[in-house]
Amino acid sequence: MNERELGSSGVTVSEVGFGAWVVGTDWWGDRTREQAIDMLHHAVDRGVTYFDTGDVYGHGDSEELVGEALSEYRDEVTISTKVGYDFYNNPQAGHGELPKRVDSEWIETALDRSLDRLDMEYVDHLMLHNANTGEVDADVLETLDALQESGRVDSVGWALGPSIGWLAEAERAVEEGFDAVQLVFNVFEQTPGRHTIEAIRDLDADTSVIPRVPHSSGLLNEQVTPETELGEGDHRAHRPDEWYEAGWEKVEALRFLEDPDHAEGTRTMGQASIQWLLAHDEVATVTPTFRTTDDVDEWAGAAETPALSDAEFERVEELYRDNFGIDRDDGMDALRSSVGGSDLEGVDKQAAGD
Repeated sequence: MNERELGSSGVTVSEVGFGAWVVGTDWWGDRTREQAIDMLHHAVDRGVTYFDTGDVYGHGDSEELVGEALSEYRDEVTISTKVGYDFYNNPQAGHGELPKRVDSEWIETALDRSLDRLDMEYVDHLMLHNANTGEVDADVLETLDALQESGRVDSVGWALGPSIGWLAEAERAVEEGFDAVQLVFNVFEQTPGRHTIEAIRDLDADTSVIPRVPHSSGLLNEQVTPETELGEGDHRAHRPDEWYEAGWEKVEALRFLEDPDHAEGTRTMGQASIQWLLAHDEVATVTPTFRTTDDVDEWAGAAETPALSDAEFERVEELYRDNFGIDRDDGMDALRSSVGGSDLEGVDKQAAGD
């Protein structure tokens, strides 16, 4: 497994990371504590060194599991967590978004509680969790600097969501010199990632990109097929039916990626989707949603498959520009905006809710 640097922070991450939202919660399937720890250990065995959790995942349970499972590997792994939601004083209602808190006092308090649960003295990477650009003021930025100076945090990032988009936040993160931006980015959903990469290049910034949902909620790893019935509690069920119906046709247009045109070996569609992301220099690590150890084996192994050739990359670009030859509505024509949609000018999307 190769490693890359988060910005210019000196913090290194494996090219494929572990999104620990799957442990400590039941949104991506039920598993026992022992099964969760076994999966984390299996990821280490497969060369994964970057583990991405958050205080709100399972209301602290994910952090406790990560801390317990990885304590013996602390010097070998990179641990990231997120703060910004007040789940301590608010019950979780299904998959609904909890009230946010991004003030300086809360960030310090939340980090201290996270470190207690992780049983660690510091985290390698701390991200603001789904913060609006208006919430990140000078005091917040000063607090993040102070946390790094104190030794409790080695690098800082900004996780965007929960809806797909937040272009204004990505631009702000790059402008303020955050080490990384985490966002939804995959072959089918390119707008947030492309926009962020353009901002990084325009400013010659050191900010890295951390894609999540690299398999577009089960399409690009072919875990959601026309025969799949998504249960009411399945996190992927939030997508409209049109998204999957159009997506199955788009997957067929990408079959050429399974058989590299320039090297020996093959790639699964799930591996090719990760290699496409890694073809962007700005991408530091990709965080797929591992559900099983088989997922870990396949997707952690993506870095060992042939990198995309220039010709393959350009062919994907051409397909994207032509909507993969699909002439139908995919039901995903809006992006979330915290600035009234002004950040969507020139983007072929409307503001969510409009």
